[in-house]
Amino acid sequence: MTSEITLFVNPTAGRGRGAHAAQPAASALRAAGFSVRTVLGQNAGDALTRARAAVADGTGALIAVGGDGMAHLALQAVAGTRTPLGLVAVGTGNDLARALGLPIRDPAAAGRRIADALKGGELPDIDLGQVGDRWFGTVLASGFDSRVNDRGNRLRWPTGRFKYDLAMIAELAAFKPFPYRIRLDDGEVREIEATLVAVGNGSSYGGGMRICPGADLTDGLFDITVVGDCGRATLLRVFPSVYRGTHVDHPKVTVHRAARVEIGAAGITGYADGEPLGPLPLTARCVRGAVRVAGL
Repeated sequence: MTSEITLFVNPTAGRGRGAHAAQPAASALRAAGFSVRTVLGQNAGDALTRARAAVADGTGALIAVGGDGMAHLALQAVAGTRTPLGLVAVGTGNDLARALGLPIRDPAAAGRRIADALKGGELPDIDLGQVGDRWFGTVLASGFDSRVNDRGNRLRWPTGRFKYDLAMIAELAAFKPFPYRIRLDDGEVREIEATLVAVGNGSSYGGGMRICPGADLTDGLFDITVVGDCGRATLLRVFPSVYRGTHVDHPKVTVHRAARVEIGAAGITGYADGEPLGPLPLTARCVRGAVRVAGL
């Protein structure tokens, strides 16, 4: 493996933590004997082009410095290659790093973990989800949660996580379950009324909401959490338990496992790793061992 590795940096991640995090992570990697180059971009498309060029040029690893959005972008460059992915998690969500048991908001520790893994050759493979040509590491969200994302993304004020809290309140006011069409693997198409359907490669989204608490990144299967046709009052009661993952015990919640999932519902956008994929219907498949990870 080449000793030159690439830091893939989002300077705005975590309200500016991305830029500050790059330096201690780079220092830890250089102290371990690696040559470090940094990739920035004018926008997401430009950054991805530069990251893919680094992978094509044979970089020893692509290390995403930021949050889940930056990890998602990095996955588009390394998935299906043998180039290892490292994560210096300093964003607001960090759900992929959390699922992998990696340091959160400690860039020096993350840099040391990555360096030790690269030098020791300990680079296990994990599964990824794939929708068309897009890859994701954590959860594909659809339904009430994705409608909150839609509304939050349209708001210009307030900023940060508060706008999504406001968006949730607004969506609750107009809430009603959605008619879905779901097919798991080669089974029959089922038509159901549901609040949301979450397809989990990883267990959490939204900064620790364990919507798919049993998801395993190495088993070749998704965990699919279906929250049924509950009303506002039930949704408000169940919602806090998502952080503990105990919502799956509620009678309105069912969990399925499959390697391939087709989801359809009118007027719903699918989000993966917090990034918009496009309107349903969407088909997701779990790809076993799609990416190597440094730092586990």
